[in-house]
Parts: sequence; structure tokens; C-alpha cells
Amino acid sequence: MSTGAGVMDGHKEVEDKIARQIFESNYISRDLSWLQFNYRVLDQAKHIDRSIFDRLKFLSITASNLDEFCTIRLGSLYNYIDYGKSRVDYCGLRETPFRSLLLTETRKFVEGQNDYYIRKLKPQFQNNNFLIADYDVLTVEECDRVDKYFSMTIYPMLTPMVFDSYHTFPVLKNHRLLFGVVTKVDGETSNNKRVSFIQVPNNITRFYEIMRPDGMILFIPIETIIRKNIQVLFRNVEIRSINLFRINRNGDFTLDESEDIESNFLEELRIKLQTRKSGRVVRLDVLENADPWMLRVLKIQWDIDDQNIITIPKESLLDFTGLLQITNHREFKGQRIQGGTPVPPISFPELGTRDLFDALKEHDVLLHHPYNSIEPVLDLLEKAAEDPKVLSIKITIYRVSKESRVTAALLRAAENGKHVSVLFEVKARFDEENNLREAKRLQKAGCFVIYGISSLKTHTKLLLIVRQEEDDKVYRYVHLSSGNYNETTSRLYTDIGLLSTNEVYANDVSEFFNVITGHSQPSTYRNLITSPRDMRIQLCNLVQREAENAKNGIPAGIVFKLNSLQDKELIDALYEASQAGVQIKLIVRGICCLRPGRKGLSENIEVLSLVGEFLEHSRVYYFHNAGDPKVYIGSADAMVRSFDRRVESLFLLEQEMLKKQVMNIVRYNLRDNVNAYTMKEDGGYVVKDLNGEPPFNVHKEFYLVTREIIESVKLF
Repeated sequence: MSTGAGVMDGHKEVEDKIARQIFESNYISRDLSWLQFNYRVLDQAKHIDRSIFDRLKFLSITASNLDEFCTIRLGSLYNYIDYGKSRVDYCGLRETPFRSLLLTETRKFVEGQNDYYIRKLKPQFQNNNFLIADYDVLTVEECDRVDKYFSMTIYPMLTPMVFDSYHTFPVLKNHRLLFGVVTKVDGETSNNKRVSFIQVPNNITRFYEIMRPDGMILFIPIETIIRKNIQVLFRNVEIRSINLFRINRNGDFTLDESEDIESNFLEELRIKLQTRKSGRVVRLDVLENADPWMLRVLKIQWDIDDQNIITIPKESLLDFTGLLQITNHREFKGQRIQGGTPVPPISFPELGTRDLFDALKEHDVLLHHPYNSIEPVLDLLEKAAEDPKVLSIKITIYRVSKESRVTAALLRAAENGKHVSVLFEVKARFDEENNLREAKRLQKAGCFVIYGISSLKTHTKLLLIVRQEEDDKVYRYVHLSSGNYNETTSRLYTDIGLLSTNEVYANDVSEFFNVITGHSQPSTYRNLITSPRDMRIQLCNLVQREAENAKNGIPAGIVFKLNSLQDKELIDALYEASQAGVQIKLIVRGICCLRPGRKGLSENIEVLSLVGEFLEHSRVYYFHNAGDPKVYIGSADAMVRSFDRRVESLFLLEQEMLKKQVMNIVRYNLRDNVNAYTMKEDGGYVVKDLNGEPPFNVHKEFYLVTREIIESVKLF
């Protein structure tokens, strides 16, 4: 046997051992499950019945998702590696072999992205009246226009940063296109090379656009323009190579508890945001044929190896996130996915024609977005801001849109002399800067602003409006939701919210606000389950009650609809319930660490994932409860962070009609055979089999739901 063959056999043996170890674990790796989810998103870019613009949009989403994965999840792993701390993944692998596995899987995914883009998507551009163009397809006049754009706009923004014995290595920014230009240095014998780095500006558009008279739109990448004109930055210098690359840095950080909320806490957050920009490099994407000498320099400076480096074919595009400029272009608006027209809420179809305050005194209203508009919530808040009878408004905010009607209404309410309390979560990942800015605006207007709760993230979504009405009677209007107070994402995310004047909800929400804004510690809530106090134990108890019912011959069943399922204690409770005979159906869009269908462990558990036009964001916890279902909705996924490190809430639905409405939501999700994937025992996913049934797409069917359909709902 040759030495080479022996090495290959050794690698194969190691790979087989790792594969066995992963499969033998009763838990799926969170990070490997996350990568599986991104493959399902990539599938959306492969749907040939979608327009090229929607397919490019989904490709862009996969790139953005992968950036977050490397920045946060791979970054978190490097926190252990770099500081010599031990870590064992759910799949049983230690930190170093797990790093190799994640980087290998990341490379495979990127190769799949680029291969599909080159072979299947790029050839369709010209027939759809656009091109991502190089100079070779431009006319002389167009070349002059592009070069003028470089001279007048791009060139003044570029700053070459040389690295040599006289200049320190520059801090190159995260998620930015970067050039490494290797030049020849005269008069030096030992090393006649020098590298200079250029950061491509991110405050101008990714592509320069040219509209031709025939309607064809040319999108010239900014890096193509810079490469063509780069010699002007190195006058009288010989350029050896021009190398385009991009990096992901470690962006995972944890804020320590601070007693001084106004200064220490906010200053620490600002410092951490800066370190995100200069954290250790965990991934390097580089256009093929990169200069080996430059790569050696980068590997030494960033303490990375070949596993961290991913080569991108020259026929492809470095950084697919920039494709959104094309998919959002005004000329292609009619060819993108268009959601249906929102319909009135089933539980109160005449809501839009009534005074909101009067209507809500008569009916609780359950809203299912985007099929029902978020307008009633926004209207209620805006009306409350102007209504002289409204005394106070309290709200938790996790993410808001850039031009937010929510914060505008709160500012107006404060100007009108109302008491406004806002818990603004400034630790919402990647929205920290926007949230800090908006929170400061509210504080200056006179609102009582809480910048989160020490080391916890406040993820719950609650609104409380107090109004003094006739005969000095006070009503409390509450909104409890699974989604953010963000009018933009409400058109793209599926979420569930409840508007109510029910005194039980009002008391619970009032108590909860007292907890998060002060030092109250209520002993019990009537309809709320909260974290970090007791959410895990209460959910486990509800699962165990179903297991006891099944053991005693009483009908039992569980359905969860979540973004992510990761908490081991809850997973173990579900395994025990499965072994007791409980039928368990899980609809988990993203990460699922539970292993379904394993003999003797989880034979009675099936897992579906829905990925399609809308992002499935609602959370539902359904327990059959011997025929008297308990149905909870709210903000919390079944994750360790949700139970231990976040302020979350789930609330129990009381009215029969509202319970049935939510039961129908999960029933429709279970019926879906267009957007649905079935999870296998090994953690992989397959497209759900039609089994001879006609196509059933929940992202269309929810616009057609009737009261009669809801009345007939039955899950077990």
C-alpha cells in the first residue's frame, strides 16, 4: 500500500468514526441542524415555478444566513478554542474535531450555492432583461460612463492600506468586499513583495446600473469597476496580483450584568459592538487564483488555516447578499412574490368598521399575520397616543422597522402627556444600533425607557394600554404576540397575536410589566407562563401529564409549532412521552435537536419543517389534555436561551373559538405538502410526500379559511 493510500484510508476511518458518533447520539447537533435548515432555504432558489428574481432573493437569504451562522455559531465555538475551554457538542464531538466538521460542511454548502448560481440561475439573466455585466459587454459609451462613475464617486472613497515593516496590519471590516493588491518593491532582495488592502465602500450600491434603450438593465459589480481602474491607486508601481476576498469575524458576545444601567451597561454594549467589527476571523472567502503569498500573510495574521478558506469560482459572484439590489429593483417589482390581500380576522370580521376601543370591549380578537393585517394593532396604538382618555401605554420592543409607526406613536403619546413605559431590548442581535438610537429618541421625549434587563434579553411581545372611560371606569387593553412590533416584517412573517380586554390577561400583563420594570415577584400568573422563572418546568409538566394520560389509556397528544427546538430537558420529556404512547407532532422551521423516529426512543414523534414564501415565526404549544385542549401561544422557542437567558412569555387561550382558530393553524401546517419537509432519524430532511393528495399550500390556504372550517377542527 502506498503512503498516499494509507493517509486516505486513515482519513476515511476518522470520518466514519465521526459519522457513527454523530448518529449514535440521541440528540442532533444544533449547528448541523442549522446548516440543514439553510439547505431548505436554498431549495427555494431551485423552484423553477418561481421567477428568477424570487430565486435570487432566496439565494441572497442563504448567504445572509450563512454569514450569521459563521459570525455567531462558528464564532461561539472559537470562543472555546481560542481560550482553551472544553466544549462537547450535542453530537458528542469535542471542540477541535467539531470545528473541522463545521468548516467542511460550510464549504460544501458554499460550493453548492455557487454551482447552482453558475449553472442554473446565471444563464437566465439575459432572457429576463438584465445582466450582471463585465466590461467586455459594455459599449464604448457605457465604458466611459462607468469609468466616470469610478473617477467621480468611487475613487475618492478608496484608501489603500499597505502592510509592511513600517505599517501595522490593518483592521479589515466584517462582511465587506476587500482587495488585497500585491505589488513589486524595487531594491529589496529578500522579499520584493508588498501587499496593500482596499476596502470596497459599503455606503454606495453594490452594482452600477445602466438602462439600455431596449429595456435591458446592466448591473456592473462595484468590484469589477475598481479592479479595472485599480492602477490609479498604485501609480508607477508594478502590480503582481489583484485578489478579491471577504471575511466573517467572530461576532458572538455576552453582556455581563451591570448595576449602572445608564452608563456602564450602554457603554459596554457600544464597546462590544466595536469588537464585533474587529473580532477574530473565522471564515475567508476568496476569488479563485488568489496569490499564495498573500494568502500566507492572511493566514499568519489571522491565525487561520486552509479549512477556514473557501475558494469562489471566478464565474460566480462573491457575496450573494448584494443580489437584493436586483431583486428589489423597481423594474422587476411585478415579477416578485406577491402575498395575498389581508382578510378580516375570523373571530371578529367586522373589526375594521368599528371603533377599536368599543369593539375590543365586546370581543377578544386573534390576528394571524400576514393573512390578517397588523393594522388593528398599529391603529390601536396610534389612536391611544391621541386619545385624551388614555392614561398610559406600556410596551416591550425587540425589533422595529426603520421608519417605525410604533415608535412614532409612542413619541406622540409622550408629547401628549401620557405615561409611556418602553422596555427597548438593545441586545437584539444585529439591531442593537437601531434600537439604541430609537430608545434614545423615546427617552428624550419623556418616555420611561428600560434598556433591557441586565444580562437577560427581553424577547416577549406585550402591549398594555390603560384608558379611563365613562363613570371613571378604567379599561386595560392588551396585546400579546409571537411577533415583533414591526410593520415591515409583519407582511413577511407568520405570527399570532391576541387583542383583549379580558381582566385575567390584563392582570397577568400588568404584573409582568411590574416585574420587568421594577422589583415585583408575583407568586402566580393565571394564564401566563414566563421565563426565566418557570417556563421549562411548566412545559415539561404539561408533557408529562400527557404521558400519564397515555399510560392510563386516556387519549393524549402533543403538537408544537416552533422556530427551534434545542432544550435537552424538554426533548427528554418528549422522548419519555413518546415511549408512553403519546402521539407527538412537531412543526419546527429551523433548528431541531430532537431525533425523531428512533426505535425505542422516539417512534411516536414526527417532525415537519415548513419553508416557503413566508417565514414561519409563530409559536404554538398544544396539549390534548384528555379532550379539553390547552393551547399556548407566545414569543418563546424551546431553547436553552429562551428558558434561561431570555424574558419570554406564553399565554393560554381561554375562548373556545380562539383555541380552535389556533388548532386550525397547526392542522393546516400538518396538511401542507408544498412547503413541508419531513425530518429523518439521521437529521436530514426530505420533501414531504404528496401521497396522492392535491397540493396544499398554507401560504395560500390561510387566506381562504372560513368559520365553518375552524368549527370543525380536530387534531386527535
